[in-house]
Amino acid sequence: MNAQVIHRQPGRAPTPLRLEHAATPWSRLRGLLGRRGLAAASGLWISPCNSVHCCFMRFAIDVLYLDGEQRILHIRHALRPWRFSACWRARSVVELAAGECRRLNIQPGDRLQCNA
Repeated sequence: MNAQVIHRQPGRAPTPLRLEHAATPWSRLRGLLGRRGLAAASGLWISPCNSVHCCFMRFAIDVLYLDGEQRILHIRHALRPWRFSACWRARSVVELAAGECRRLNIQPGDRLQCNA
């Protein structure tokens, strides 16, 4: 699915992202397990979801926690394998390769817009 981050700073163009949507119980459970990495500006959108684990993962990820209006509540940068993270207010999460949020200047308050 094509998505874009709408930045809260005026004058910034939207940042395009390519996301897979994990909405079934099996796809949410599997997540990124078994993958060796993620391409730039690509990731996984898991919904519903408010916590993630990196058990058995091979690489670190950035985690965007989104509210019901797809606004970014919190970002967990470079979550390493065998770690856990949660944001209880979140309705969904986006997982990107570690460092992508800083590279793309994605910040809390920005909004995700899907063009599915």
